[in-house]
Amino acid sequence: MGEEGQVISCHTVDAWNQQLQNGKNKLVLCFISYPDFMHSFNHTYWGVEAMPTFLLLKDGKTVSKVVGAKKEELQQTIIKHAGNSGSSS
Repeated sequence: MGEEGQVISCHTVDAWNQQLQNGKNKLVLCFISYPDFMHSFNHTYWGVEAMPTFLLLKDGKTVSKVVGAKKEELQQTIIKHAGNSGSSS
């Protein structure tokens, strides 16, 4: 992702954060703006071809991707992976 010592700006959207956390799992929601993403990250490596793209990472690996502003799909995907701590599928 970023180089050691590099500061990457992340903004948590409180409404989504509160809605998506169920109190049983530690979730970190990190939102990176398009300009920051294009200048700081290799979008080809991450497979980002459209905005918005939501990447769900577990142990530094992409476990799922939601393309588009699909709140219900994103919510279900997050819940699925947050409740599946023993596997990365």
